Amino acid sequence: MRVLITNDDGIHAPGLVSLEKIARSLSDDVIVVAPETDQSGVSHSLSLSTPLRLRRIEEKRYAVSGTPTDCVLMGVQHLLKDQQPDLVLSGVNRGQNIAEDVTYSGTVAAAMEGTVLGIPSIALSQAYGIGGRDGMRWHCAEQHAAGVIRKLLAHGFAKGTLFNVNFPDCEPEEVAGVAVTTQGQRDAALVDVVERQDFRGGPYYWLAPRRETPPRLEGTDLAALFNKRISVTPLHLNLTDVPALQRLSDAFETVPRPTS
Repeated sequence: MRVLITNDDGIHAPGLVSLEKIARSLSDDVIVVAPETDQSGVSHSLSLSTPLRLRRIEEKRYAVSGTPTDCVLMGVQHLLKDQQPDLVLSGVNRGQNIAEDVTYSGTVAAAMEGTVLGIPSIALSQAYGIGGRDGMRWHCAEQHAAGVIRKLLAHGFAKGTLFNVNFPDCEPEEVAGVAVTTQGQRDAALVDVVERQDFRGGPYYWLAPRRETPPRLEGTDLAALFNKRISVTPLHLNLTDVPALQRLSDAFETVPRPTS
């Protein structure tokens, strides 16, 4: 099995080191193509106005001056065009990617791009708690990820479907199991705009994610991580709201088109 791995935290991120360990426990044929710099929050963006630079770091390890989506495209369409990967793994992200996070996440977007290209793809993220990024429990993902990935491979991937896997902020032996979940939803706005001043008195702004305690409805990815369970959420590329499609079609007296 040929495995292409990438991330959004950049080629030097500790989570990528963890993902390499995980991938090499599954296969001897692992290729790393990751962003040159941190690309967190870029979602499914492409570099269309600037050229991409590809830097070979060592054998089967490359850095790209672009987004996670660019990395998957460079890996699949350029580096591995004569021998396509069998699996795309993205992560391990520094911090959870659950609820609305998936719409911002470059980690999830890389798995989406693999899915667009017809390759089974999985996004993996490690949650952290009040200890912040200095207290990351990478060993939780490292110990449990391979088993989860093997089960997902055995289950199979429907067309247009990827899997979003999040590991709880706890020791590996404290994990309470795996939960197959829906994407959760938070109540409040996710980001505040914080104003600062530079040394000349000019304003500048930081986008500051909120750390409020979200509602944890049973069956969601939010609840799974709170209960120290690994969250596995199937996501689909087709974003059509099927119930709304039917209602809208009734309002306009048209026949809805197939959604698959």
